[in-house]
Amino acid sequence: MKRTREEVDATLQIAKLNAAELLPAVHCLGFRPGASSAAAGDFCLLELEPTLCQQLEDGHSLVIRGDKDEQAVLCSKDKTYDLKIADTSNMLLFIPGCKTPDQLKKEDSHCNIIHTEIFGFSNNYWELRRCRPKLKKLKKLLMENPYEGPDSQKEKDSNSSKYTTEDLLDQIQASEEEIMTQLQVLNACEIGGYWRILEFDYEMKLLNHVTQLVDSESWSFSKVPLNTCLQELGPLEPEEMIEHCLKCYGKKYVDEGEVYFELDADKICRATAQMLLQNAVKFNLAEFQEVWQQSVPEGMITSLDQLKGLALVDRHSRPEIISLLKVDDLPEDNQERFNSLFSLREKWTEEDIAPYIQDLCGEKQTIGALLTKYSRSSMQNGVKVYNSRRPIS
Repeated sequence: MKRTREEVDATLQIAKLNAAELLPAVHCLGFRPGASSAAAGDFCLLELEPTLCQQLEDGHSLVIRGDKDEQAVLCSKDKTYDLKIADTSNMLLFIPGCKTPDQLKKEDSHCNIIHTEIFGFSNNYWELRRCRPKLKKLKKLLMENPYEGPDSQKEKDSNSSKYTTEDLLDQIQASEEEIMTQLQVLNACEIGGYWRILEFDYEMKLLNHVTQLVDSESWSFSKVPLNTCLQELGPLEPEEMIEHCLKCYGKKYVDEGEVYFELDADKICRATAQMLLQNAVKFNLAEFQEVWQQSVPEGMITSLDQLKGLALVDRHSRPEIISLLKVDDLPEDNQERFNSLFSLREKWTEEDIAPYIQDLCGEKQTIGALLTKYSRSSMQNGVKVYNSRRPIS
């Protein structure tokens, strides 16, 4: 049965609605035979923020990523979102070709009746919440087969794990831009079309070649010529590895047509400290600082500020000690991260813990807010310290 205009007007009178205040066009909805819940059908609803909607309208893609044992995320070209099912008490209707009031206003519509069939319905939809990209897996995959140099026996093994950009996009729950940025943070490079992380000892070998050449040529660390480096060190290591090392530990620039690198003293000092600490469980702080300063290139000054997120100093032990604690070795989940930190040390000052939770801060979130949520504060010898809100086994 299709409604007539008279029946519609009568319904408006019963509802005490003034037809003059409404659009003249009327939608009469009815379920078509076989209309079903969206949960059992071929469609689901996804709520998008305006910027994501605009990206789709501009022809860009949104990708859902995650293995069967992972919580699905949706990725745009540069952001990652958690996918959550949101239930609603209102029934959401699927109506193909349905026109909105704004569209009807633009049409020369008189008192016409539009009979529309409902294709399906749903009581929930997918809701997006911006989240941090899940990048811990990226390093885990690349560390399955670190690059030890062209002459390494592993390079002759065709069964070794290697990953292309497409492989990483398929397995990592992050946007392409976030993945590429993290590859730079990890000092990864493409070798033969595959992304690789240099084995740390090999990376330090390359760096040592560069710093020794700088010293022998009496160059300034702020002006290391690329071409001369490649000519001098090319017989020792592949030129692309020498250039990659310069990119990892320096900033590229051009002067009078020549390519130079300005080496970063903080990065070089930090890498040298990691080399010294990685084979020691604990290191006497005073002795470490002396050996560390002697180990860096002449002219560079070491400072404990260079080791934030890499090493932890225990000021309460006698003598004071320092040990390796890399932030990228800690859990990715917020609660697990705090549990791990509080299992290592019962009480933390904000200065000590900040480098190990800074990367957990989301948009407009501060370290103070994280500490408030996941720890308790107290005063110890006039200094504010933080401990776990829950017992740590």
